[in-house]
Amino acid sequence: MMFGSKKRKQNLDNLMAQLRPDLSRESLGVGPEFPGVAPNPLLSGAARRRNAELRTGALALGVIVDWREVSSDGSPRVLLMLDVETADGISFRGIADEDLTITALTRLAPGQTMPVRYRPAVMDHYVTLAKDADPTLVQQLADEIANRRRG
Repeated sequence: MMFGSKKRKQNLDNLMAQLRPDLSRESLGVGPEFPGVAPNPLLSGAARRRNAELRTGALALGVIVDWREVSSDGSPRVLLMLDVETADGISFRGIADEDLTITALTRLAPGQTMPVRYRPAVMDHYVTLAKDADPTLVQQLADEIANRRRG
C-alpha cells in the first residue's frame, strides 16, 4: 500500500481544476472517471505509459469539438476535445494531449475529422492523434462508420 497516493492524486486534480478551470472535467465534457490532465506529462510515469499504449491503440475517428492551449513553451501543448466514433460503433468524448507545431495549431478547426488511437480495454477518454495511420485504413474506417449510420 502506498501511503497517501490516492489523496495526493485527488489534491493534484483539484489543484489543476482550481488553477485552470478550463481544464476541469466539466469544462472538457468528460465524466468523473476521467483521470485528469497531467501538469507535465513528461514528468509523470503514468502519462508516459499511457502515451506509449495509445501509440499502439485501436484506430477511430475523432471530430474536433474544441481545444485548449495548456502551454506555449517551445511547441504549443494543446488539449483537443474530440467526439470519437470507433469501428465497433462506440461513441465517446476523447481528450488528446498533444504537442503541435504553430502551423498545425493554426489549422485546427471545430468539425474537422482526424484519425485517433484509443485503448479499448481502458476507455478513459484519452486518445492520441494517429499521425502515422495508413490513409487507406482511415478511409475504410470512415466508410464503415458512414455505412453503419445509413444502415
